[in-house]
Amino acid sequence: MRPPLEIPQEQTPEMWEIVQAGGALMWPIMLCSVVAAAIVLERLWTLQDRRVLPPDLMPKVWKLVESHQINDKVILALEQNSPLGRLLAAGLQNRNRPREVLMERLEDTGRHMVHELERFLNTLGTIAGVSPLLGLLGTVTGIIKAFNAINAGGAGDPRMLSGGIAEALVATAAGLCVAIPSLIAYRYLRGRVERIVVEMEKNALRLVDAVESAARQPAAPAPAVAASPAAAAPTQPAAPPAPAAAPAAVAATMARVASSTAPAPKAAPQTARA
Repeated sequence: MRPPLEIPQEQTPEMWEIVQAGGALMWPIMLCSVVAAAIVLERLWTLQDRRVLPPDLMPKVWKLVESHQINDKVILALEQNSPLGRLLAAGLQNRNRPREVLMERLEDTGRHMVHELERFLNTLGTIAGVSPLLGLLGTVTGIIKAFNAINAGGAGDPRMLSGGIAEALVATAAGLCVAIPSLIAYRYLRGRVERIVVEMEKNALRLVDAVESAARQPAAPAPAVAASPAAAAPTQPAAPPAPAAAPAAVAATMARVASSTAPAPKAAPQTARA
């Protein structure tokens, strides 16, 4: 009996073989892919709504502003809360200043917040633009190798041309595989940052209106302290002081006594007539 025929199975090339076939430009393309993946994961984690725009932060701030309970501890806690909290803290620190100054401080802080939210996005956009160019450069170098093989006398042997053609195709495919996801992620993250910035602007304007309305309203009076029983008991009125003797009446009485006891004056002697 004849042994059963064994059909040879095609062996798929390993990743390392593909990298080697792509030439030297595969290394910068692989580096770009690793950096792009790290940036996308970090930005997706950082730009979560619960980390940037906490849903329970604004109601708490409105209550504190309306009840006039804003102090340094509250502002410090807001600065450590989230990017939205840092923006609100900058506004509350200048709540007693004019509206123009308050708006200017909010705009300055907002620009810093936008810069932090867009961190690494320019790098991701650069990778999305550079990766296909690296693939195109690999295509050019592969075609150059193929033509060098033809010049060396290998026009009739396709194996002499396979190396250069493989390098051209693999480098192009690798560059596009890195550029396409990077560009999609860049557009998505850019749109997410713009949406967050719009929400922060709305909350900043609401804060300005709330601070102005709270400044026009007087602060709530402090609760009255209950009086003690001893203080609540009525006090007896003090007795009026005894009236002092009138000094004018006493002086008049002493003058009458002195005039009654004084001797009468003698008559003057009559002078002789001339």
